[in-house]
Amino acid sequence: MVKILVTGAGGFIGSNLMNYLALDKTISIQGIDNNPRINNEYIINLDIKNIDKFAWQPDIIYHLAAQSKVQQSFDDPKQNAEDNAMGTLAVLEYARKQKCKVVYAGSASRHVNPASSPYATTKYMGETLCKMYKKCFGVDVEIARFYNVYGPNEYLHPTESNVIGIWRYNIENNLKCQIVGDGEQERDFIHVQDIVEGLVAIGDGISNHDDAWELGTGKTTNINDLATMFHEKYGTEFEWVNDQKGNVRKSKLINTDTYDKLGWKPKRKLVDYIMSL
Repeated sequence: MVKILVTGAGGFIGSNLMNYLALDKTISIQGIDNNPRINNEYIINLDIKNIDKFAWQPDIIYHLAAQSKVQQSFDDPKQNAEDNAMGTLAVLEYARKQKCKVVYAGSASRHVNPASSPYATTKYMGETLCKMYKKCFGVDVEIARFYNVYGPNEYLHPTESNVIGIWRYNIENNLKCQIVGDGEQERDFIHVQDIVEGLVAIGDGISNHDDAWELGTGKTTNINDLATMFHEKYGTEFEWVNDQKGNVRKSKLINTDTYDKLGWKPKRKLVDYIMSL
């Protein structure tokens, strides 16, 4: 039986991955999370920086635990670095001792200036640590870069969510919805179930990547067009506000290695999800 450990198991992507893996009876799963939003019987409350206290020997670790919001990272860059960089270091050291594979949740922010935000810097540091452990210690590490993920269990909050989660929260609470900047920023939105299937393909795959497996659609939607979808669904009216630090102009899938070498392709469409809410 394959033993799989998921860090950040009570979060958005982690909870969807846990649900997916639980369907496979040939897998034994455990999850750790120090602040789970979604609980289940397989999740243990533990900070990843203390993962060495976890008495289990997994075959694969899906390392999803992280501070994941760009704007929030400006509020507490020290905590962001501790969680994203030092947390990843702890996971990699644990994997080195346990001799298990790691699939690390990278970020498309890798393709912008890493100094554009504390978040981008610390995710870049995480990727660099992964590559160092792979080269220097022979740890089997694969990096999966995510683009803009949406879907079931996404976090709904007025400031700490992604754009879809913020707008959904505001609509549910009769608050104004805002477009930051001119709204022409382009994002590669990808459904969380496509992400989960991509992660499993990377975890199961025999191919190694010198850089990272990219999980995106290769298509972009600008924020104004996303607002149009919300208006058609909810009748939402929007106001434009000043731009924010770290708000990149365009984020889009860079390479198709995951398509070409692992046979993974995204199946879900953003507009279908918005209309299904």
